[in-house]
Amino acid sequence: MTSSRKARVVSGMRPTGRLHLGHLVGALGNWVPLQDQYDCFYFVADWHALSSDFADTSALTSYAYENVADWIAAGLDPEKSTFFIQSLVPEHAELCLLLSMVVPVPWLERVPTYKEQQENLKDKDLSSIGFLAYPLLQTADVAMYDASFVPVGDDQVAHLELAREVVRRFNNFFNDVLVEPQPLLTTFARLPGLDGGKKMSKSLGNTIHLSDTADDVRKKVMRMYTDSKRVRADIPGTVEGNPVFTYHDAFNPNKEEVDDLKTRYRAGRVGDVEVKTKLAQALNAHLDPIRERRSAVLARPDRLKEILFEGSRCARVVAEETMGRVREAVKIRYR
Repeated sequence: MTSSRKARVVSGMRPTGRLHLGHLVGALGNWVPLQDQYDCFYFVADWHALSSDFADTSALTSYAYENVADWIAAGLDPEKSTFFIQSLVPEHAELCLLLSMVVPVPWLERVPTYKEQQENLKDKDLSSIGFLAYPLLQTADVAMYDASFVPVGDDQVAHLELAREVVRRFNNFFNDVLVEPQPLLTTFARLPGLDGGKKMSKSLGNTIHLSDTADDVRKKVMRMYTDSKRVRADIPGTVEGNPVFTYHDAFNPNKEEVDDLKTRYRAGRVGDVEVKTKLAQALNAHLDPIRERRSAVLARPDRLKEILFEGSRCARVVAEETMGRVREAVKIRYR
């Protein structure tokens, strides 16, 4: 399925809802080109989903399958990369437990997103041990496969550094048994939400999903925030920081059209309706082939399951080798 002679890359995604444009530009758009250069392991992080969504797991498995259909629709190829489900490789839990034996609790409490998520997701109970230990499971996910690299944006390097510290501490006790992963810096674009918020987030309901129909996309675009100070089309508007133009820059391949819209917008010679209509057209042109491929994948559910179960089997072979090495190093092998 993949070549072990290439350096290995590992990354995952939580199945907590439908994927949106933020996932496309921030993750999938970076994952796709890596599969031609590296031995890529991409996984459905279903245990991670439980850390915040344990109260209702009814849609978790259906989201897992739909998310992977989106991966393939976006250009990921199961013939080039290994796709697997985290919970089908129970060795992840064992390694996470062993890591927890040597990592001080304050290391976990200082993770920037720990308090940030508690602040942002006040409607959810995030007081669990699982949520606190989230970084340890992330470390196990990567270290399990001797990953050379983890694709991250500049804003995520600090999170990976904790994983590197955890591996170093474990290795100090147990003789360099785990590989310390390195960051693979990517162009990590962050799209603003449709409501003008800092980022597109399914928890905030300000998203355009990859599975949205063309009509859904048009309706959402027409409701997008623009320049709040511009009350009429003949008033000069601001392009910088304007979500509609951020999306034009990301998805409209007609740069002459985008430049013309920006010029006229700044001069007060174009209305929001025209700018948004052309954005909706560009987005739908971008999403149409993705929708088509997604439908084709979901039309063959048995094949999708086969991809994930076979990938999980292959991942577990690697995981068993790693854990054999770890148990030997920790000296908990009984003969």
